[in-house]
Amino acid sequence: MPSVLDTLAAHSDNPSTFLALNSGNAYFHDDRFEGACAYRSSGRYVLQFGGPFAAPEHRARLLEAFAAHAGRRLVAVQLQRADAELYAAHGFTVNQIGSSYAVDLSLFTLRGSRFVRLRNKISRARRAGLEVVEVSAGDDCAELDRLDARWLREKGRHVKELRFLVGQRDGDLQKHRRLFVGRIDGEAAGYINYSPVYGSRPGWLHDLSRRRPDAPPGVMEALNATVMERLTADGAGWLHFGFTPFAGLDPRHELDGASRPFTRFARLLAEHGSAVYPAASQLEYKQKWAPHAVLPEYLAFRGGVRPGAVWQLLRATNAV
Repeated sequence: MPSVLDTLAAHSDNPSTFLALNSGNAYFHDDRFEGACAYRSSGRYVLQFGGPFAAPEHRARLLEAFAAHAGRRLVAVQLQRADAELYAAHGFTVNQIGSSYAVDLSLFTLRGSRFVRLRNKISRARRAGLEVVEVSAGDDCAELDRLDARWLREKGRHVKELRFLVGQRDGDLQKHRRLFVGRIDGEAAGYINYSPVYGSRPGWLHDLSRRRPDAPPGVMEALNATVMERLTADGAGWLHFGFTPFAGLDPRHELDGASRPFTRFARLLAEHGSAVYPAASQLEYKQKWAPHAVLPEYLAFRGGVRPGAVWQLLRATNAV
């Protein structure tokens, strides 16, 4: 049987697919065909990530098999539109939970008046001496571990590092990612870890990122702009900025049968949920790059929405 990574690479059309390989996840297989469902348990609930990864003709049957295995307390998160329609057809309650954003690198340019502020921030960081280097898998990353710890302390003692729906930069899979560090005077000012993206918009996912609290303004923008130039030169098609919960919510994206109470709850978090997830600041950063694609993403509950399921999802992501 192919590895889970090979299966995801062959059958996924979700820009965040690589996050399904995070440590702590388990995988369901059906011997009748090639495919996988990534999930983890939280309390009495089973939390599935990204839908069934299988050939189109097998996706419905894999979902049916996994739902029978997981039971009534199954919740699926970060579903793409095609996934959402499949789950709704199988009796799940499906709601939009946010959006993901992507830039077509073949079309991207920083020219024009709309990018004046972004160009100024990038220039400021480069004038401060920012140098961007790529770190190879297996290199000593103790410096970045210290940056992580400092970044988290600056967020406040009640803030915890998010997980499940965000990437990692350690383990055997790091050799498939690309890690870039921005240094000023030899000291790391920030880094961005990029994960591979498969499917109809192949390229890279701007994933895990950290910035030194006292780094000059524009460091992350200059770091990412430099990486975009390198990825374009390497022939990459798209740069994905990933999923932002509670962003881009639109009644036009909802499917028939969506839960109205959950829709109101999601909109409440979109307006006042910064303590749960910093959606506004994430969205501002992503929109700076004028994304060419904005994709709605969905959350599916087997049966109706249960408050316990929402709570366990928040717990699994370390948001509460």
